[in-house]
Amino acid sequence: MDVFRLTGPAQLAGTIDVRGAKNSVLKLMAASLLAVGRTTVTNVPAILDVRIMVELLVRLGCEVDYDAEDGVVSIGVPAEVGIQADYELVRAMRASISVLGPLTARMRAAHVALPGGDAIGSRGLDMHQAGLEALGAVVHLDHGYFVAEAPTGLRGTEIVLEFPSVGATENLVMAATLAHGTTTIANAAREPEIVDICTMLVEMGAQIEGIGTSDLTITGVESLQPVTHRTVGDRIVAGTFAFGAALSAGDVTVRGVGLDIMPNIGMKLRDSGATVEDLGEIILGDGTRGKGFRVIGAPRPHAIRVATMPFPGFPTDLQPFVIALNSVSDGIGLLSENLFEARWRFVQEIARLGAKVRIDGNHALVTGSEILSGAEVEASDIRAGAGLVMAALRAGGVTEVSGIDHIERGYENFVDNLRVLGVDIERVEKRDVLSFD
Repeated sequence: MDVFRLTGPAQLAGTIDVRGAKNSVLKLMAASLLAVGRTTVTNVPAILDVRIMVELLVRLGCEVDYDAEDGVVSIGVPAEVGIQADYELVRAMRASISVLGPLTARMRAAHVALPGGDAIGSRGLDMHQAGLEALGAVVHLDHGYFVAEAPTGLRGTEIVLEFPSVGATENLVMAATLAHGTTTIANAAREPEIVDICTMLVEMGAQIEGIGTSDLTITGVESLQPVTHRTVGDRIVAGTFAFGAALSAGDVTVRGVGLDIMPNIGMKLRDSGATVEDLGEIILGDGTRGKGFRVIGAPRPHAIRVATMPFPGFPTDLQPFVIALNSVSDGIGLLSENLFEARWRFVQEIARLGAKVRIDGNHALVTGSEILSGAEVEASDIRAGAGLVMAALRAGGVTEVSGIDHIERGYENFVDNLRVLGVDIERVEKRDVLSFD
């Protein structure tokens, strides 16, 4: 078993380059299924989830070239692709469900295993099913597979989402691009990743109005064309290092993501006493132009209050970092989790570092301490794992984080990047004491 071993306390200091968003690139890769030919996605992070999606597309019959170093995925889509996404891949990555819409739209059938992914709470597929049924598909569950069939094609309709679900919005937008007639989606998600996929679909020839709003209108077309598209920067990775700078009294410049797609994050960091500087357009590490910002943490952060909400509200994926910051703050902070109930598993682990957190329903009340103490902890999901590492920056002694496969699903070169920022951290193999071999 491999673990991350970190010796603290430590301050983050330096510059970090952030590539494309995990929550966008996987859906862009799925969208390539809508067009015969070779679609290329750039600014791709070198993470485990991308490799899983590559394997899924290959099994569907695509020819995929993935250059992890340059951050490029090139996907050759044949006229006929497979329609079944197997459980062994889908269980490892929930984003695999994003092939459901494209396959149903172009191949008129899709058999996708019910997904697994992070243990952060219930994330049902009811809205995916209801939306596809409204578009004319017949949908049912069969031996653990989500089966959608539309033998005569999909037809435009009016869809009202009961909640602005990112996954449902993405699947239904992709499906509607090839439907007959016009589809409207009310209460659609507005995340930057939604804007990114809609932008790529328009580049492919789709007709979409209302991009960036909660009301989307999609006029179906006969076919789409392959394109080359650059993935939007990962605001959650950027936020991870920004909160790391704030809680460790560090000084970090983030390149590749602008504050314009993370407005609430910048505001809350300033509330903590950090200095947040918008750098505007700058030259990135790969020589291209992009945006960036700088965070300088206060000697000790002020406690903050945060409620997670759909975009443009505060993202639930950064919830663990708010708790980590409040755990070393001056005062009592409050985090209200309004999206995923099981994210409190993180609290059980950060408590092992000495954090004082009390849970009351969907609220976490955090009383700050000047310093935490190193301990053995376990990641239960991508962001919880990274949150434990960031909390360990203010912990004296050695912290060992297990379950690091979760972290590597969402963060590229995580250890190397932290070392560049001045952290004493390494990936080490640790013997499993319960192994009897």
